[in-house]
Amino acid sequence: MIATPNLINKVVSGITTWARVNSPWIIHFNSGSCNGCDIEILATLTPYYDIERFGIKLKGSPRHADVLICTGPVTRQARSRLLRIYEQMPEPKFVVAVGSCGISGGTFAGCYNIVGHIDEVLPVDAYIPGCPPRPEAIIDGVVKLLTHLKNGTRPEPIKPQLGEQA
Repeated sequence: MIATPNLINKVVSGITTWARVNSPWIIHFNSGSCNGCDIEILATLTPYYDIERFGIKLKGSPRHADVLICTGPVTRQARSRLLRIYEQMPEPKFVVAVGSCGISGGTFAGCYNIVGHIDEVLPVDAYIPGCPPRPEAIIDGVVKLLTHLKNGTRPEPIKPQLGEQA
């Protein structure tokens, strides 16, 4: 059998998708929250919830991350840093907004130092509502994102309505 360029591209694309779905690396950025969501995100990494069973690994460098998990409303001080981190991530990159403040500004909406919520600064692929969201909800949101990646589609984000829980 002679390998054609089309076959080689298909095989390489399949392997890339398999690797992206089975071992996504995430980076976490707090853009100005109260740290409630941050504590819940870190709880998902503990052995009790063990998000690493899905191959998800927390990385410290945006150059190695596939998924950016953001919490809190975007402050004027954090806006440029958030954009810089997003631009440093390799393609394809995905953004998850966690918590009420990241989705709508929450209790910080309208404050003098708040630029807005995360999707006013970056394109968001998944929303995880709650104040703070439970670790199970965070895991569910990330797994739904991975399911879309496995199917080869980019998720169509559905922004939750006020008062809606995951």
